[in-house]
Amino acid sequence: SVHILHSKQSLISKHNQSSVLDVTKMTACNHSLRRGVLGQIQIAALYGLILLSGRRGMRFTSAFASKTATFTTHKSFAELIDRYDAFILDQFGVIHNGVNALDGAVNCVEQLCKAGKSLIILSNTSAPAKTALAKLPKYGFDVKMFVGGAVTSGEEASHYIRKTYGSKAHSSSKAIMFTWDQRDDKNPRLTVLPEEFIAQCGKVEIARTVKEADFLLFHGCEVWYQGDGQVVSLNPYIEEGSFESVDPLLEECLSANLPAVCANPDNIVRSPTGGIAHMPGKIAKRYVEMGGLCKLFGKPEVEHFEACVDRLGIDKSRICHVGDSLHHDIAGANEYGVANVFVTSGIHAKDFKSDFGEMPSVEKLNYLFKCEKVTPTHVVSAFRL
Repeated sequence: SVHILHSKQSLISKHNQSSVLDVTKMTACNHSLRRGVLGQIQIAALYGLILLSGRRGMRFTSAFASKTATFTTHKSFAELIDRYDAFILDQFGVIHNGVNALDGAVNCVEQLCKAGKSLIILSNTSAPAKTALAKLPKYGFDVKMFVGGAVTSGEEASHYIRKTYGSKAHSSSKAIMFTWDQRDDKNPRLTVLPEEFIAQCGKVEIARTVKEADFLLFHGCEVWYQGDGQVVSLNPYIEEGSFESVDPLLEECLSANLPAVCANPDNIVRSPTGGIAHMPGKIAKRYVEMGGLCKLFGKPEVEHFEACVDRLGIDKSRICHVGDSLHHDIAGANEYGVANVFVTSGIHAKDFKSDFGEMPSVEKLNYLFKCEKVTPTHVVSAFRL
């Protein structure tokens, strides 16, 4: 296919001179200017966009942006398979929702493997990499297809905690731990038991009071875990985003000058029922706004993308990241300089008010990218063929 990019202003100027082309009345996909052996070229001005369409997707560029940013839209992930040698895959919102595999995701992974593509998981889950991989079969995925394994924010956070707090020669450090509620063994957010996570952090114990603590750990955000199965609920934060049960504890930790570590930097996620759940990253941000110090792990930090590329052993120009969060997946991939695919049916589906697998209009895409100041390389509605 042939892509020819013009500015919106130049097209309008031609229209004013010749009265032949009324750009402002074009639709995005239905006004064909020419058909031929080189493919179909289509030009449109929609919400500051110029559109050119070929056989392998549609390419857009923003005429309003001070720095031109382009992205392509694709009806099927099949259009992207041959462009790259490896794919870095997000979990939640791309391949599963914490309860079930998302429609078409298992088949897509299988076909990528059959095509000889290398795959690796990059997730902001607070679970260790081994635990994250162990859960994939319950969704129908074959772990052996992820030849690069997984890089998780939880794994990286535990390494940092071990080095920073868990390596004292003669004593243990103690942590105030926000985590997931283990009283419900069917809790989809319970990726690892709090005691199991702490065990990977070296000589670290659970603090029962702020006074005896050395640091604050944002591992989850449903309960304050006090050890031996004892918890204090942080509701209604997870469902409503209210800090009424969180702020008093944060203020006490701040008064004690406790540094914090966040093992899951997500702010919100889409729940299996389609609602929104508020995550540890938002509490970490709150703590920093109050004046506290917090070390965050996970996307969009470029170190995690770099770790994936190192494991894959492939030049990053041949690698593409697939994610559903503009703030974490796309922003991080852009910062690191790796191509990326934005999946619209994930966390941003509420912004588009679209159903699963439904591609938002070009106007809605461009509006969101402009508001968030983040533009992906490619756009698909879902991770499926």
